[in-house]
Amino acid sequence: MKVVQGLKHWIEDYKEIDTLAEELSLAMDYIKEDLVTEEEIDHLYSKVISRLEDVELRNMLREEEDKMGAVLKINSGAGGTESQDWASMLVRMYMRWCDDQGYKVTVTNWQDGDDAGIKTATLQVEGDLAYGFLKSENGVHRLVRVSPYNAQGKRMTSFASVFVVPLVDDSIEVDINPANMTWETFRSGGAGGQNVNKVETGVRLRYMYTDPETGETEEILIENTETRSQLDNRENAKRLLRSQLYDKELQRRNKAKASIEGSKKKIEWGSQIRSYVFDDRRVKDHRTNYQTSDVDGVMDGEISPFIKAYLMEFGGE
Repeated sequence: MKVVQGLKHWIEDYKEIDTLAEELSLAMDYIKEDLVTEEEIDHLYSKVISRLEDVELRNMLREEEDKMGAVLKINSGAGGTESQDWASMLVRMYMRWCDDQGYKVTVTNWQDGDDAGIKTATLQVEGDLAYGFLKSENGVHRLVRVSPYNAQGKRMTSFASVFVVPLVDDSIEVDINPANMTWETFRSGGAGGQNVNKVETGVRLRYMYTDPETGETEEILIENTETRSQLDNRENAKRLLRSQLYDKELQRRNKAKASIEGSKKKIEWGSQIRSYVFDDRRVKDHRTNYQTSDVDGVMDGEISPFIKAYLMEFGGE
C-alpha cells in the first residue's frame, strides 16, 4: 500500500501539471481574442511553474532514507528560561508545519523547563518524504528578541538545537546487542493523573555503541514517556534506538551524509544555521542566504521556502 500510495502521488502530480500546462496553452490562444487578460495569463503561468518546482524538489529526494519518517529532537541551549521558551516555540513551529503537510506527529519525550518552555522534546514524524524534507533543519537555531522574561526589557539572544534522524520501520535490519543495553525507570511527571505521578512508567535506555571503523565507544541515551505503559514505552524506546543506529550505518555507507551530521555544532554563537530576529522582522538561513520578513508566518510553520532553498542548493550533494 505504501508503494501504491507513492506511485499514485507522482501520477496525480503529473496529471495536475499537465492540465495546468494545457490551460496555459489555451489561455495564450484566448488572449488574442481578448477573452483573457495578461494578469490572468501571468497568474496561471506562476501557478504552473510553482507546481513544477514542487515536483522537481520531490524528485531530488531519491536517497533510501529520504522517503522515511523522521525523529526530531529539540534541545534548549544555555540561557535558562529564555532558551527553554525558544525550544518550545520551535516545537510548535515544526508541529504546525507537519500538520500543513498532512504528517502524523507523536510526542515520544517531553521535559518541561524550570519556569516555562521545555528542556528537551522528541517528535516522531510519520509520512512520505518526512525525513527528506526535515533533514535540512538539522543544526542550531538562534533567536534574537526583547525577552519577556527580562525585567529590564533587554534584547537577548538564545539558542536551541534540532537533531533529525530517519524513522526506521520493521523492514530495516539493524543489529542491537542486548549486552550493551541498560534500562532505568522513572516517574513521567506532569499532567496525566495519579498513574503518571505514582508509577514509574517512563523509561531511560542507555546503549553503548562502538564504531566498527574507529573502535570508539559512545553512549546513546533515549528517554520515552509516550504512554502510561512501561512495556509500550520500552518498545518505543527500542524503535528510536534502531532509528539512531540506522542513521549511523547510513553515515558509514554514505560519506556525504557525514556533512549533515557535521552540522551538529555547539549551541552557541557562530554555529547557527538560521537566525530569527523578531525586532527586525527577519528570518535568515545562513547556509543559503534565503530570508523573509514574515516572522509570524515562519513561527506558524511556514518553513517550506527555507527547506526548498536548502534542498535545491545542497540536495544534489
